[in-house]
Amino acid sequence: MTYCVAVKLNAGMVFLSDSRTNAGLDQISTFRKMIVYEKPGERFMCLLSAGNLSVSQSVREILQVEQVVDHEGGEPITIWNARSMFDAARVLGAAVRHVYERDGDSLQRAGVEFNVSMIFGGQIQGEGMRLFQVYSAGNFIEATSETPFFQVGESKYGKPVLDRVITPTTPLDEAAKCVLVSMDSTLKSNLSVGLPLDLAVYEVNRLQSDKITCIDDNNPYFRMLHNTWGQKLREVFDSIEDPTWNGGHTEVPLLCDSPRARPLRKITNASEKLI
Repeated sequence: MTYCVAVKLNAGMVFLSDSRTNAGLDQISTFRKMIVYEKPGERFMCLLSAGNLSVSQSVREILQVEQVVDHEGGEPITIWNARSMFDAARVLGAAVRHVYERDGDSLQRAGVEFNVSMIFGGQIQGEGMRLFQVYSAGNFIEATSETPFFQVGESKYGKPVLDRVITPTTPLDEAAKCVLVSMDSTLKSNLSVGLPLDLAVYEVNRLQSDKITCIDDNNPYFRMLHNTWGQKLREVFDSIEDPTWNGGHTEVPLLCDSPRARPLRKITNASEKLI
């Protein structure tokens, strides 16, 4: 498994991926799941991938040369000449279908699912930033102001902090901190996600980025974040009052009458009915 997350903000975009791949408990490897395509001043695009490693690697390779028809009669569209991120996402979808047509039947006969999920985002000169999630069928959806981030892979552990923090107006540095906390929560709860991490931060309208880094277990900022987040969570937890059961004084009683819900009824012998 893996965990990848990307966030689209008014100020820019943040991309983060882990690098653990496993085919069983004794076959754990490190493969990067992020790739950046950049022509400074013209286009910046970032691709994150999860799922079957052979499929995602094939898609990434084919994406370099994949073409789709320009319905306006121009030359075939590639990620390098696409005039919009939507068209670039179409090319990515075509690359996914290309790999499926080549390998799908063989994988099925071998009992292997054709499984790939991708996040693809960036900016092309002449339009705003856009962020897409691409599925195994090559279809995709686009991030909106109501849903400004996408996750693929082991998303459940890192989603709560994103839901509570991320909005379109979140500053870039704060968003980078948030996705790292999201990743740290996932690393803590799931052994199929692991270091090192790849982080890319893109500032709106720059059409290039120099804020790309690899984070391993010796990274001082990530170690500080890991320790501080765990400590602060414990402090917040300890600051919440324990439930009171014995009639002691409290302004927030747990045992109270509710007009809509009654306590669970106990079953005390075999003749009683559940309903």
